[in-house]
Amino acid sequence: MSRILNIGSINIDYVYSVPHFVRGGETLSAESRQIFPGGKGMNQSVALARSGGSVTHAGMIGDDGKYLLDVLQEAGVDTGLVAIGNEPTGHAIIQVNGEGQNSILLFPGANQNLAPDFIDRVLAPFRKDDILVLQNEVNCVGYAIEAAKAKGMIVVFNPSPFGSEIESYPLEMVDVWLLNEIEGEALTGMTSAGDIVNTMASIYPNAIIVLTLGAEGVLCHSRGNELRIDGIKVQAVDTTAAGDTFTGYFVGCLAQGIDIYEALKLANIAASISVSRVGAAVSIPTWDEVASKVS
Repeated sequence: MSRILNIGSINIDYVYSVPHFVRGGETLSAESRQIFPGGKGMNQSVALARSGGSVTHAGMIGDDGKYLLDVLQEAGVDTGLVAIGNEPTGHAIIQVNGEGQNSILLFPGANQNLAPDFIDRVLAPFRKDDILVLQNEVNCVGYAIEAAKAKGMIVVFNPSPFGSEIESYPLEMVDVWLLNEIEGEALTGMTSAGDIVNTMASIYPNAIIVLTLGAEGVLCHSRGNELRIDGIKVQAVDTTAAGDTFTGYFVGCLAQGIDIYEALKLANIAASISVSRVGAAVSIPTWDEVASKVS
């Protein structure tokens, strides 16, 4: 089994249930507020661990976020490389409407305080063919990609949230892309799923391209082959961590030697379970829950 290092965000999520997303100039009363552990990095680490992967999380929090380490540890994540900084822990304000769709306002906080020497330190224990997972809610992403590839690691990148700085990263070094249609359009200028995947595959011919399509399933291009997994019909309550759940399960399965098609299928099931629950990290299913849905 390959070891996995996830250099990623750790956030506190403030989730507000609303009848509709707030419009410009509008004041709207929320129906409820709940506080959950979250952040794309944290969510993906929990999913990686629950899929059976051997994962270490590296990142930064403030004193106000120390309790989040307990959540990671309870899921089976090694938190020995999480640092406590002077900035407050990152947080997100999440609106969830009646259809279970979400709108997110993110405050990066301590997540943006990483430095090259921190990256070097957390990469030090890892070796060739270990896996580095990255999102775009922390800084030093480009440096981490280069440093990991210099060690012969496999680089997985989820370009979310998408920003213009991503264009400056050494993207040709990415081995596995996990993106949705919004990120795919930003990277390629294409709008249809097929065009996004084909364009990504032509630009990065040696990479695995995975495009998540929400209720429509998943489209993947790998080594000249196109794979399609149909969506699973469920009653969505909160889609906040669906993509992160998919990413964690997919990468965790690959790290355990499971073939790509089966990994896509398992990750798709895990994501479908997560959207039926409120919250981010807390909505991610266990391996037994996912396995029970395999037909």
